[in-house]
Amino acid sequence: MIRIYLLLVFALFSSAPFAKTIVVLGDSISAGYGMPIEKGWVNLLQQTLNEQNKPYTLINKSISGDTTAGGLARIDQALEQHTPEIVLLELGANDGLRGMPPTLIKKNLRELVKRIKANGAQTLLLSMRIPSNYGQRYTEMFYSNYPELAEEMDVPFVPFILEDVALEPDMMQADQLHPNEKAQPIIAQKIWNHLEPILQTN
Repeated sequence: MIRIYLLLVFALFSSAPFAKTIVVLGDSISAGYGMPIEKGWVNLLQQTLNEQNKPYTLINKSISGDTTAGGLARIDQALEQHTPEIVLLELGANDGLRGMPPTLIKKNLRELVKRIKANGAQTLLLSMRIPSNYGQRYTEMFYSNYPELAEEMDVPFVPFILEDVALEPDMMQADQLHPNEKAQPIIAQKIWNHLEPILQTN
């Protein structure tokens, strides 16, 4: 009787699809700053994965205020703990807001992508911009890090993820830096449009 039960349990688990993991390594934009976490784009993206019957679980390792240096301090543990197939890398904005050299920001992002690749995972680079009052030269140098690094490291990237919401006052919080709940479905859809092709190859 016990043997039959064990065989049934084994058959059940062997026939079920094994869930794969996607880690989100980001800052306040991904951590759902200023809103319930379930309203954030990460949770909405998980809902889309579920609706599309994609066997992936999103693990949100985002921390408000985090920098690329902070990401480097945390990435190895996240990779070891969750062994993700994909990492959504959304860092750099806080570096820019602190006026860090764009070359240093790119260096840190490059190292993050290298460690992710070394762990056997794919990277989807989520691009950010900083406010124009930092000056055109600096803001363009900052943003160009993302497409340049994507080409250099041969990884896909999502153009400025707040492109469709950053200049819409009713989609931004009072600080005009963080998107509100209304903006989250738009962000989730934009990221999904770039994530779905990657899932097709996994």
